[in-house]
Amino acid sequence: MSDDRRDREDAEDRGDGRGGHGGHDGHGGPDGHAGPDGHGGRPGSDAVPAERKPPGPNPGDLRASDADRDRVAERLRDAVAEGRLDMDEFEERLEAAYTSRTYAELEPLTRDLPAPVAVPAASGAGAGTGVGTWPGRIGGPGTSSAAVAVMSGFQRVGQWTVPARFDAVAFWGGGKIDLREALFSEREVVINCFAVMGGIDIVVPPGVELDVRGFGLMGAFDRKGFPGPTEPGAPRVVVTGFAFWGGVQVKVKPPKTPKPPKQAKLPPGPPPTGPSLRKDL
Repeated sequence: MSDDRRDREDAEDRGDGRGGHGGHDGHGGPDGHAGPDGHGGRPGSDAVPAERKPPGPNPGDLRASDADRDRVAERLRDAVAEGRLDMDEFEERLEAAYTSRTYAELEPLTRDLPAPVAVPAASGAGAGTGVGTWPGRIGGPGTSSAAVAVMSGFQRVGQWTVPARFDAVAFWGGGKIDLREALFSEREVVINCFAVMGGIDIVVPPGVELDVRGFGLMGAFDRKGFPGPTEPGAPRVVVTGFAFWGGVQVKVKPPKTPKPPKQAKLPPGPPPTGPSLRKDL
């Protein structure tokens, strides 16, 4: 083998320094290895952007619950009682409220009505009762399940526990049911009243969800006042029943304000001593 041929083969084995394991020609990194883009060197401007997450659902398209529809219906009842809606508008909106499926369908029904006035905390649940907030007032067995007054009367007042269903009967008599300081065995309680030539008074505090469904024949189921917006965790009170030549009246009153303790009177002391103010004549 000639010397020239041997020299050419040695040159091909060593490489001429322009290819090799990669250089700066875009096919290899500066250190002879492939670049981040798989071909060597730095990635170009055609890098794939990060995938974006799809947008969440529109809040107005979310499904409304029965409680949402009831709150709108209660606001409409307040508006018609305040003279803001006539009966035709009230009936039309009430029907639309109970047939609405989403928040977007409920929102226009009260859009032109002012926001309800918030109930002050001093007159809210548990104010002045020493019981606490609404969640602390729900739970436990009922104190009694019924009350009957025949030519007499009954009372359920103060701190007592209302069962899931309470039956009240007044025949030629009267009864009073006060829930302002009461506890509740369940989140929803039903008070079923039967009044014949008698009367039953029911007092509820502001903030509860109140539903009066009774029927009167030559009698009446009256509701005086509105409990305002339902407070978080407040119970639902349903008053139903029948009145014949009698009446059932539901009133909304704030809890009683506790009276300040009376100051003890000091016992009479000895008569004051000292020089007499009378002048001797």
